[in-house]
Amino acid sequence: MEQFQRLGLSQNVLNAIEQLGFETPTDIQCEAIPHLLSGERDFIGLAQTGTGKTAAFGLPLIQRLDPSNANVQALVLAPTRELGQQIAQQIELFAKYLDGIQMTAVYGGANISSQISQLRKPCQLVIATPGRLIDLAKRGAISMDQIKCVVLDEADEMLNMGFKEELDIILALTPDDRSTWLFSATMPKEIRRLVKHYMNDPYEVRIDSKTVVTEQIEHRFALVRNTDKAEALTRFMDLNEELFGVVFCRTKRETQELAEELMKKGYRADALHGDLSQPQRDRVMKRFKLKHLQVLIATDVAARGIDVQDVTHVFHFNLPNDNAYYTHRSGRTARAGKKGISIAFINRREKAVLNRMASALDIDFAPISIPDSKAIASARLDRWAQVVMEREENQGLPMDLWFAMQEKFEGVSKDALLNRLVSLELSKLHVTRGKNLNWTEDDSRRTTSRSSGRNSGHRTGRAGQTRHVEKKQRSAHAGNIKGKRKFNQRKPFAPIDDGDSRFSRRDSTPHQKSSPKREKREEAPFIKFKRKRKRRK
Repeated sequence: MEQFQRLGLSQNVLNAIEQLGFETPTDIQCEAIPHLLSGERDFIGLAQTGTGKTAAFGLPLIQRLDPSNANVQALVLAPTRELGQQIAQQIELFAKYLDGIQMTAVYGGANISSQISQLRKPCQLVIATPGRLIDLAKRGAISMDQIKCVVLDEADEMLNMGFKEELDIILALTPDDRSTWLFSATMPKEIRRLVKHYMNDPYEVRIDSKTVVTEQIEHRFALVRNTDKAEALTRFMDLNEELFGVVFCRTKRETQELAEELMKKGYRADALHGDLSQPQRDRVMKRFKLKHLQVLIATDVAARGIDVQDVTHVFHFNLPNDNAYYTHRSGRTARAGKKGISIAFINRREKAVLNRMASALDIDFAPISIPDSKAIASARLDRWAQVVMEREENQGLPMDLWFAMQEKFEGVSKDALLNRLVSLELSKLHVTRGKNLNWTEDDSRRTTSRSSGRNSGHRTGRAGQTRHVEKKQRSAHAGNIKGKRKFNQRKPFAPIDDGDSRFSRRDSTPHQKSSPKREKREEAPFIKFKRKRKRRK
């Protein structure tokens, strides 16, 4: 705690963070807290998720609030409901020993009437999502005339989600002499525009994200077909019963479908995406935090603000469209100094995309094999054997039952008994023999070879025989009829002479036998045309 004491925090704040287990401040906290406590200039903090940004602005923010003033003095803006709730919960813990400090969180999807009632009470700090804050301001439920500080957390994500106009409106409603603290993982042009219009000579701190990403997180990739990704995920879950992770998908539909597929198979999983109501999202997050779920299937936007301890794995069911999203996703694990693993499921066409991402983020992606049934069975039996060996003798076993069992197995040898016990335990695991899901380079070459064969004009016919279709230009008979109108006559395709006249050169599908009337009807235009030319002569 000595390093936190040197940052200038009050004793009441130090007591709160010591109780929370804080020992050493992170890089962004060391740089931000002294400057924000002084309040001399606006501030820009560029750091990736999982680096302690909430404490970096939350600790000095609560220390600067005046408990004797019941009006709103500070505003924290977050892109999503989950992140807003997470910030409010953490700051409330930071202010545990500060008397008179009241705060409230307002966000969409919740009852607005109850939020209006909360804002009518004394409240020095408001944590809000942009859309709901504007709605409350239009209703006159909140006054921003006395706000001294505005914090923009995950500013890049707010702009990515289309909150540019909302941010302009909110910042225009606040006093010009306010302090503005901006925290972001990246610094795109839109953020620079925001800085230019609403911040005065900001002090900028940039924490090297590359060291943060690679030190605590192990980055791996599995080469797998798109159709096998769900099964690959279940195999990792079967291999490690202690796995506790987040699976990221691109779309809400894919998120829901994957979660439903896992639940049907008996896995402890659920979905988190924007189509869920707020009570549903709260219920899913509560189950995940209590570890009633083994994996949470989520979209990038919905996963903002997920700060759950002991997440061991992050799975990228699809690669994100932006490198920054990969960093945000992976930051769900390896929190509070712990280790974690990030696994990306990719097909062979995405290998180049992964290489570019690795180069941009300075990450070394190592391949990982998808477990087969033998590896899963072996791992589970090892855990079962460890539990058996750690079990104390006679623990909870009545002696009369023990003597009875001795008589039952008196004639069975040690090896025979062990064989039967292992076989019985293995039957409980329901491990089925499945195909090898690992997509190797040989598979890629075979697929490429088949594709090139199809594109070169070769077609596969019956009995696996390959036929070469020659392309011939057939000349059309044209004539001038009534105003030099052209009429093109195409000769019908002749069948390939391969012993089966049902197949034609046009395609490899059998022709239905035509009736004589139909053949006559099809030839009628040509006959009529010939007769007409004959009469004109």
